Amino acid sequence: MSPSAENDRKDGHPAMNTPPIVSPEKWQAALEQMLIKEKALTRARDALAAERRRMPWVAVEKAYGFDGPEGKASLIDLFEGRHQLIIYRAFFEGGVHGWPEHACMGCSLGADQVGNLAHLNARDTTLVYASRAPQADIARLKARMGWKFPWYTITDGFDADFGVDQWHGHNAFIRDGERVFRTYFINGRGDECMGTTWSYLDMTALGRQETWEDSPQGYPQSRPYKWWNWHDSYVPGATPDPKWAAVSDAGEAAFRKRDG
Repeated sequence: MSPSAENDRKDGHPAMNTPPIVSPEKWQAALEQMLIKEKALTRARDALAAERRRMPWVAVEKAYGFDGPEGKASLIDLFEGRHQLIIYRAFFEGGVHGWPEHACMGCSLGADQVGNLAHLNARDTTLVYASRAPQADIARLKARMGWKFPWYTITDGFDADFGVDQWHGHNAFIRDGERVFRTYFINGRGDECMGTTWSYLDMTALGRQETWEDSPQGYPQSRPYKWWNWHDSYVPGATPDPKWAAVSDAGEAAFRKRDG
């Protein structure tokens, strides 16, 4: 009797048409075949991110306003002094299922995926959420759900102008002084993959800012791994910890040897 048939007898669920059960050696051989495809997917994802870094920019000509925990804020203010900004339009407002106790279920699931933003901030990039709910409601929801990221209130046509008035999405921006440019947009099922430092950086105009990346000439880049730090220990402009540099050098060499 197959394991699935045995389970069917115990829990009443329909039996699954499961894959074959094989020896550890055959399983390892199957894994190695899958890893060929996994590596191809990784390389394709890197190539796509390289194309994103070459996307044209469009200037943001309007002056958009938001409400924040400290009061009125402009689009420039949302950058928090950094070079890049990602705004996720979450649905938390009247008419959305769950209001006023909860935000949209899908947006809330995505919010639970957001990692520690110290690592993203260390790459000169800010992530914020934006909805039409008043700040008092946003503060209450963040406290209930344990979310720490900045969350602003949309007060004008920002959502309609950037394709997120009817559905969620991530808009990426970059600034040159006081000038702001839209650089990329991800929505729909693309939002499922967001939440990690890497997924956010890969959608930005500057990418991960590491030397291995295929980026246009003059883009900021530093050695991979060396900028990583504990989330409570980032110091702007500091040199890499020498012990961590040695560990990461050894790891990088091992990866190169393994991957040929």
